[in-house]
Amino acid sequence: MDLLEAIAIDITAATGVRAPCERLGSVGGGCINQAMRLRYGNNTYFVKFNTVDKLDMFAAEAAGLKALQGGHGLHIPAPVCWGKNRQSAWLVMEHLELGGRPRPQALGEGLAAMHRMIQADYGWYRNNTIGSTPQPNSTCNDWIEFWRERRLRFQLELAARNGVTGALQSRGELLLELFPTLFESHHPQASVLHGDLWSGNHAYTYSGKPAIFDPAVYFGDRETDLAMTELFGGFGREFYAAYNSAWPLDSGYQVRKKLYNLYHILNHFNLFGGAYAGQAQSMIDSLLSELRR
Repeated sequence: MDLLEAIAIDITAATGVRAPCERLGSVGGGCINQAMRLRYGNNTYFVKFNTVDKLDMFAAEAAGLKALQGGHGLHIPAPVCWGKNRQSAWLVMEHLELGGRPRPQALGEGLAAMHRMIQADYGWYRNNTIGSTPQPNSTCNDWIEFWRERRLRFQLELAARNGVTGALQSRGELLLELFPTLFESHHPQASVLHGDLWSGNHAYTYSGKPAIFDPAVYFGDRETDLAMTELFGGFGREFYAAYNSAWPLDSGYQVRKKLYNLYHILNHFNLFGGAYAGQAQSMIDSLLSELRR
């Protein structure tokens, strides 16, 4: 059975509708997965697919998309089904008609409203991935411990296995000891987080609604989402003004955002190698300088 036939069987099981299935073409832009659009009867779906061992990654993404749904003004694509055959795994979701006029104010207000969805503990009920890197989410009632052990230490140890030792590791360990002083007056709620909110993971529908997608969901400090929006280009002044008007950020964010973005730079090294190790080292050195003032 080929890929299209197998996906069609899954869609039929999920929707209760039996209809012709037609591949409309590939969709580019992803670094981890392949993607395509399908027409199934009267509906169009967006499909990610990869090797068969990625099924759990897609199941976790589907769960994350469900967790982000809510009355916050953002359009989150609804997952339809996920599955596998002998060669491939896939995730089928609602196809969004993107390309509408940017409305950064609505995006900022919507993200602030989404962050007001909270739970008691940091983490999530299941692990997932950041890109294709495992992201451990076992819950914890201490944000500092969560960020130290399940985020920074995890990535530093992975970087060591990928061949980076020396100053990155020794100074990284020192940072793990010292960074809690950044939280002496900052006690974040456990907000639902997109988890991978760079500029490529947001857009606007033709109807004008801001949309976010490709999440790496967990519950934690909302500043981590805001920090990542600044990492690869930023979302524009209107967005940040609207977010801060809806829910102002705490003092100290300008330093903490570097701590939060260190996680993503380490992950980029672990995924892609290259100059990201040097960038991570520079971020660690800068943070240590701040902490020693």
